Amino acid sequence: MARTIAKDHDEKRAQILKSAAKVFAEQGFDRASMTQLARECGISKANIYHYYDSKDAVLFGVLDTYLSELRDRVCGVDVSALIPEQRLRRIVSEILLAYQGADHEHQVQISAMGALPEPQQALLRGYQRELVQLVSDALAGVAADGIARDPAKLRAATMSVFGMLNWYYMWNSGAGPEAREDYAQMVADLTMNGIRSL
Repeated sequence: MARTIAKDHDEKRAQILKSAAKVFAEQGFDRASMTQLARECGISKANIYHYYDSKDAVLFGVLDTYLSELRDRVCGVDVSALIPEQRLRRIVSEILLAYQGADHEHQVQISAMGALPEPQQALLRGYQRELVQLVSDALAGVAADGIARDPAKLRAATMSVFGMLNWYYMWNSGAGPEAREDYAQMVADLTMNGIRSL
């Protein structure tokens, strides 16, 4: 007879992933143990193995959940009725707001994704590429013809936007929505003024 799924199955998985992100970010994935993870979760190691069969599976769960939800949230914003400038502002703002509360996941993405097998990394990079393409398309919409037609410059400008947003995550992680919105508008202004001069 098949084992039934507990009513709180999804909540427990989410708790494990949130706790794992904290442990992996603070201890480093290589040094972190399932014992530390169980302690952080407040459950037994056996209970964790009921949901994930290895530390690697937990890592993939953390990153797959984080990046797919980030992609879904940002790419799901309806910007079709906005003019190009508003579209860029809305996307940049949504990315920074989506980062809120995900500092540990973001750190794990930066430091531990390379520990996963290549097929899993490829899937995760696919989520990242969709976000990068969304920002790139928005930049092309507001850019002068020169940069919009120069793939190298457009990519450099796109990655510079992510660089500015990631800087904010590193140094202002506790900032609330209003501060994030203000900074997002600064990023948009700097970017639009900069690329129009290229």
